[in-house]
Amino acid sequence: MLKTLLLSLLIFMKSSAIYDFKVDAVDGGKINFADYKGKKILIVNTASLCGNTPQYAELEKLYEKYKKNLVIIGFPANNFGSQEPGSNQQIQEFCTKKYAVTFPMAAKISVKGADIHPIYKWLLEQSKEKHFEPAEVQWNFQKYLLDEKGNLVAVFSPKTQPNSAEVVAAIEKKY
Repeated sequence: MLKTLLLSLLIFMKSSAIYDFKVDAVDGGKINFADYKGKKILIVNTASLCGNTPQYAELEKLYEKYKKNLVIIGFPANNFGSQEPGSNQQIQEFCTKKYAVTFPMAAKISVKGADIHPIYKWLLEQSKEKHFEPAEVQWNFQKYLLDEKGNLVAVFSPKTQPNSAEVVAAIEKKY
């Protein structure tokens, strides 16, 4: 874990684009963001025991509708109310059985604090530079949308539903 975190920090120090990141997947594989060049990317911090957890169903519908031009990547995190206590295997089973999630899911990470994952550190820096609100991660299911060139173009609060007009308009917008 410490070795992975240190390696991720080194990558982050060199990373100036989302495409520089490779993260562990919940299934034990890797998610390489370079594979998503030319697609919009919606990054969402998730939790299995949150009031927002039903958003998994809407995220999956969104993914199915737009997956030709959009990838959604879930990042399970236990930072808010200990609402993601499970192991990666338990998280994967929950997402698959309860919500039939097919979009990529990263391994459990931290999205705030001293142990924040480098990809979230990068997202927060981008949010602050572009004056997006909320800039900091407020709760589970906050959403970050990147355009086809890897630029952060929108941040949506945890309560904003994935199928809201605001999110759909941002996904359909030409940047």
